[in-house]
Amino acid sequence: MSVHRIMGIETEYGISTPSDPTMNPMVASTHIVNAYAQLVASPQSTHQRWDYAVESPLRDARGFDQSRAEADPSQLTDDDLGLANVILTNGARLYVDHAHPEYSSPEVTNPRDAVLWDRAGEVVMERAAAATSLVMGGQQILLYKNNTDNKGASYGCHENYLMKRSTPFADIVKYLIPFFITRQIFTGSGRLGVGQDGASKVFQLSQRADFFEVEVGLETTLKRPIINTRDEPHADPEKYRRLHVIVGDANLSEVATYLKMGTTSIVLAMIEEGALADCDLMPSDPVREMHRVSHDVTLSNRLLLNSGEELTALEIQYELLGRAEKFCSERPDYDVDVMTKDVLERWRLVLDQLSMDPKLAAKSVDWVAKYALMTGYINRDALTWDDPRLQLIDLQYSDLRPGKGLAKKLIAAGRLDKIVEESEVVDAVGHPPTNTRAYFRGECMRRFPESVAAASWDSIVFDLDGHEALLRVPTLEPTRGTKEHVGALLDVCASAEALVAALVAD
Repeated sequence: MSVHRIMGIETEYGISTPSDPTMNPMVASTHIVNAYAQLVASPQSTHQRWDYAVESPLRDARGFDQSRAEADPSQLTDDDLGLANVILTNGARLYVDHAHPEYSSPEVTNPRDAVLWDRAGEVVMERAAAATSLVMGGQQILLYKNNTDNKGASYGCHENYLMKRSTPFADIVKYLIPFFITRQIFTGSGRLGVGQDGASKVFQLSQRADFFEVEVGLETTLKRPIINTRDEPHADPEKYRRLHVIVGDANLSEVATYLKMGTTSIVLAMIEEGALADCDLMPSDPVREMHRVSHDVTLSNRLLLNSGEELTALEIQYELLGRAEKFCSERPDYDVDVMTKDVLERWRLVLDQLSMDPKLAAKSVDWVAKYALMTGYINRDALTWDDPRLQLIDLQYSDLRPGKGLAKKLIAAGRLDKIVEESEVVDAVGHPPTNTRAYFRGECMRRFPESVAAASWDSIVFDLDGHEALLRVPTLEPTRGTKEHVGALLDVCASAEALVAALVAD
């Protein structure tokens, strides 16, 4: 039982061009990615492309492939549209995902590292925006770590967890839906506005909740499902399933990100081990209840379950936490690592704080911190909830600009707790995790950029002198290609040709 598993976070950033509101967001996003590429890449390394050949975005975990003719164009993520794309030396991917710049973190093995390389993504985006301003003669493109423009559009912060292929998908649906619906109480980033267009100026817990319309499905931009069925493991498909989670908010609180990734990993471990077999917490109308939980800042709404029982989101989370604690207590001490214990302790602490008085969780939960800022202005200046100044606070909370973003100011003032040190974040901007295949990908980009023609999560394609054809090196096992496995080999290979020759010989 552990929070340790292969995981990662993909974040689409909100984007605006206040000096030129007519600028196409795809063009603006391209400026962001290209500016960062010029900032960090060598002249020889700007030609790499993403290797789409190994992707299968229409494969459904329910046992079929959706036809390309039936798919929405946004689902065809294996089409190379020629948009800006950079493979970073920290193993991450920075690219244009339709109308947004997206940072996809490298694969990590635990929730703390997920926080670290997600924070590195914020720094990458900050630097990209600053570089873009210089290139464009001072014209600013603003980036926000949020999930909606409050005009009807939503963009995602997706989580990915590798889990056992042998786990029945029906179990994933049965046990994760109640968990996802209710974890909003500590993972929500807060939003002023209800409904997809945000027309009703009421505060809610989550920026994403109102955009979900079905329980299970393959789509990510239309008819968004609580459980996404995309079956694209980016690893050995016989061994692994990659759970693609699209219900989460983009968090500025490091503790919220840590808990989001850690608690989900624990619940997945219980599902894999069959520890929730006698647990039936499924709401009778999951989509409706997802919305109702988000709309209730008092956390008193009672969800009607299929069993006929009515429980609050807090009570459901306490039930899952209690089962997780019991599951761990029945294991030998050496089988439950320090980080898993820490996640369990923080999970209980945040639930206790929320149950006593949500304001007690203001240093760890984004929606509580944002709500406190807004109510403070309301009380001080006698504002109403539809005052435009509050809408500005909602947006400024997620602003990445130094000195402008309200979440950044709270962190600097010690009013949002931290998980990682800034020196670690700075290092993670340029360096990959050492304990996943991201190390091999990132180090190849750093050492041999002129020889890398393309890359994906599970392969690197080399263009070598003396070889007419491109050479693909598969990296199907996420726990291989680590510093322990290939560090010494990389150190003795002065060229990509020598590296590939050594790999072939091995």
